[in-house]
Amino acid sequence: MQIRIYYEDTDAGGIVYHTNYIKYCERARSELFFEKGLTPTDGEASGFVVKNINADFLGMSMLGDMVEVTTKLLKKKNSSLILEQSVLKNEKIIFKMEIILVFVREGRPARIPESMSEILD
Repeated sequence: MQIRIYYEDTDAGGIVYHTNYIKYCERARSELFFEKGLTPTDGEASGFVVKNINADFLGMSMLGDMVEVTTKLLKKKNSSLILEQSVLKNEKIIFKMEIILVFVREGRPARIPESMSEILD
């Protein structure tokens, strides 16, 4: 998924504010579902929640830059996923994170629905 950096994404120096990289990755994960006509929830008070994020800031982007977010499934269990997401500028990784997501239904871990599981493979 490609994202243009807008003024609202930057700090006073025109550099992307660090937490926005996590937002970009969230958007990319959601887009995986939207592209299939689905949402990241199944409509029954359920969806993926973040359990852990390990993030590396390896470069920077500025106002007007175009960045690309990639998502790779590292491991899938019954109710959780481990994903690697990267933000690239000019094909160079400037941000990388490993994220553990748990599928919950009514506040408790639950089996990932098959329709959602297939999208993330």
